[in-house]
Amino acid sequence: MKNTPTILKKIIDRKFEEVAERSKKVSFSDLEAEFDHYPAPRGFAAAMKAKVEAGQSAVIAEVKKASPSKGVLRENFVPAEIARSYQQGGAACLSVLTDQDFFQGHEDYLIQVREAVSLPVIRKDFLIDAYQIAEAKAIGADCVLLIVAALGDAELKDLHAQATEYGMDVLIEVHDEAEMESALRVDNYLIGVNNRNLHTFEVSLQTTLNLKRMLPADRMFVTESGILVPEDVQLMRENDVNAFLVGEAFMRAENPGEKLAQLFGEN
Repeated sequence: MKNTPTILKKIIDRKFEEVAERSKKVSFSDLEAEFDHYPAPRGFAAAMKAKVEAGQSAVIAEVKKASPSKGVLRENFVPAEIARSYQQGGAACLSVLTDQDFFQGHEDYLIQVREAVSLPVIRKDFLIDAYQIAEAKAIGADCVLLIVAALGDAELKDLHAQATEYGMDVLIEVHDEAEMESALRVDNYLIGVNNRNLHTFEVSLQTTLNLKRMLPADRMFVTESGILVPEDVQLMRENDVNAFLVGEAFMRAENPGEKLAQLFGEN
């Protein structure tokens, strides 16, 4: 974690505290006992691949109340309603923020969302410990996010192996070339590029275009952050980027699902 951005370091430090607190209340074996509560994962990566193979944009629509950089994005925040709206709007998958301290998320939101729709769901959080991967499985997540900037190479491989063993898919997120090299050392289908600079919070879609060149043809490339208008989608698709993670643009809309259909021109 060389040169870790200040906000990310702050979040990661809190996550280590969180794991220590939670594991005292609910043990690892207690979490594992919950695994059978949910049926088999819904196939997050497969749902993304099916959309792209059908010639459509594969959209991961995000259920997110707030962010550290923008504050509260949606006052009227009802996760199940938002999820149903996204499903109607044509989302391939859903992303649910479960971080409480920085994004005003909650594990319960993921449970509510998964019960409301038939789409696969990713747990969007800052995962740095095996306990959190087990936690994701226990609440029914179909996929987890692993952020290279928050992990060393060994940790990335270990957490990826654990999630895969549990039957979950993994989205590995990168921000630059060095992180992309780390991500590509792991045998994983979904690679996400966050267009937001975690040092400055500035967003540039050029980040996706630059890193796309490094991606092997057998991986799926997901562009994250900064997709706000149809022209952004068009730019990405012209450069053979067909998978998107979008949150803010939808959360600020009165009807998130309608905004999704409008932004991507698909119903």
